Amino acid sequence: MEEDQALKKQKYYWGNTPDEEEYHKLHSIKSTTSFFKSPRGLSLFTRSWLPFTPPRGIICMVHGYGNDISWTFQATAIFLAANGYACFALDMEGHGRSEGLKAFVPNVDDVVADYLAFFTPIVADYPNLPKFLFGESMGGAICLLIECTRPKFFDGAILIAPMCKISDKVRPRWPIPEVLMFVSKFAPSLAIVPTADLVDKSVKVPEKRIIAGMNPMRYTGKPRLGTVVELLRVTDYLSSQLSNVDIPFIVLHGNADVVTDPEVSKELYEKAKSKDKSLKIYEGMMHSLLFGETNENVELVRSDILLWLNNRC
Repeated sequence: MEEDQALKKQKYYWGNTPDEEEYHKLHSIKSTTSFFKSPRGLSLFTRSWLPFTPPRGIICMVHGYGNDISWTFQATAIFLAANGYACFALDMEGHGRSEGLKAFVPNVDDVVADYLAFFTPIVADYPNLPKFLFGESMGGAICLLIECTRPKFFDGAILIAPMCKISDKVRPRWPIPEVLMFVSKFAPSLAIVPTADLVDKSVKVPEKRIIAGMNPMRYTGKPRLGTVVELLRVTDYLSSQLSNVDIPFIVLHGNADVVTDPEVSKELYEKAKSKDKSLKIYEGMMHSLLFGETNENVELVRSDILLWLNNRC
């Protein structure tokens, strides 16, 4: 109990010390933060994680629903930067330190446009380096939408437990989707959709569950009607486009994931017309592959990602 209380008071996901700048230096990287004005005029919080040495590739990262780029998400960016990759990310609308009603994403197409506006000049700054998308959960779906919007712009994609289709196992049954759509027309920001806490469903290790739960920027309310309806729309679209996916990719999923369905990742792998595609299904692992698992499991997933990247750079 005392250990749990101490964890809840941590300033950073790694503890109270060192401070963020020193922590990054200890991992042989440098990091910057700023705000980006989107084409819609939204102020969106951004971060970069850069190796001390010239980078071997660029990774444009997209976080998942209810998450942000300043807590455990950056553990992966720090790891990748320490291994020679320049990483860039922003908090999407309504998430983290970005502008917008918390966890309200009324139009994913607008979010895709925000990301492309942010990533495009970054990629232009590194014209001779390979460039990759990286997305977790809903971020994986956004990565695929970015590729649909701007085909061949990126050289590959790393998809972590992507929400590229709502599994039939968890998709609301008729008439619930129709009711949600009707009500959302009048109260799209209403936070009433019942769901269990995603941290409990995503993170396996109890101590890490506490760390994930104390993220000061994490959204803890119920999903908003407009967000849920929009995700249903987007995933319906993506599920119809799986056979058109042509970008080189690796998709990684735990077979104990109850947030997004590993069977859908298998379907993406089987249907995609990409000639360069890889699938990793991890026995007994849950949704949070890159933080919520045991350290040994996290290292396994990281090594698979790094091997895939290094073989293409």
